[in-house]
Amino acid sequence: MELHIIDANMHKQEDGTYIGKTVFKVESHKANYEITFFSKKGQDWDYSLHYADEPGIEEQFLIVDARIEEDDEWFDRLLDAAWDTLAAQ
Repeated sequence: MELHIIDANMHKQEDGTYIGKTVFKVESHKANYEITFFSKKGQDWDYSLHYADEPGIEEQFLIVDARIEEDDEWFDRLLDAAWDTLAAQ
């Protein structure tokens, strides 16, 4: 299963928290996904996964969610895509 980054961004809020998102697609999946990130200090991250546009197939969504939860490489790649936009600002 291959993922492809479509868009990403990250912002540091006035209170010092970070909010970001990465839009991506997974090879052979019907829908694109969006993962949002939140951190109070830029170290421990909470995330939420949802469809970027139109809803897709629930089984595919659950597979992607499980992969992000279990695969640090996938999570880091998605977070880094957003984080890198912060450094570019």
